[in-house]
Amino acid sequence: MNQKKLAIIDYGMGNLRSVANAFLALNYQAVVTKNPEDLRQATHIILPGVGAFGDGMQNLLSGGWVKVLEEEVREKNKPFLGICLGMQLLATAGTEHGYHKGLDWIKGMVKYLEVNEISIRVPHIGWNEVRFFNKDCLYSGLGDSQVFYFVHSYVFHPEDNKLISGVTSHGVDFVSSLEAGNIYAVQFHPEKSQTIGLEVLKNFMTKTGKNNA
Repeated sequence: MNQKKLAIIDYGMGNLRSVANAFLALNYQAVVTKNPEDLRQATHIILPGVGAFGDGMQNLLSGGWVKVLEEEVREKNKPFLGICLGMQLLATAGTEHGYHKGLDWIKGMVKYLEVNEISIRVPHIGWNEVRFFNKDCLYSGLGDSQVFYFVHSYVFHPEDNKLISGVTSHGVDFVSSLEAGNIYAVQFHPEKSQTIGLEVLKNFMTKTGKNNA
């Protein structure tokens, strides 16, 4: 078993077992934790989740996660990966069922996925292509694009387009991944995206942090 210590945050926003199992398949021991203090022993941190923006942010606040996340990710620069709702909560704010402040780690807004074609449905559920704009880390060795699994109705609109590492089309183009220093975020579910998804998770573990590989 690899010596890197991965913490998966359980803040009451969905079943996280599939995320842990994906890392186990890669020979990484993942701890699914409800205790913010466990992040202090981790080398890598994952924030997954599905559900409403406001609920997710409230759970992070009430669970005591925000202060520890700020210290471990933003001050100590531990590699961090936000998945689906975990990506959206990095925004300045979200507009799902009202206006809700986010972590504000990446400036921008989370808004409903507006499509112009009646034949294209929202929620966006199923397999879709991600076109890569940054292939140094998560997408290293994966070519120019790959297909991943999505389940969402809202999308991240970052202020700084230079942080966009992946784009997907569902009636309109939307941001499907972001990279900002040690902070990585994907709108799709790598843990549900079969072999290619595992490659993304493997790249997160091997190409980030103080001791890569």
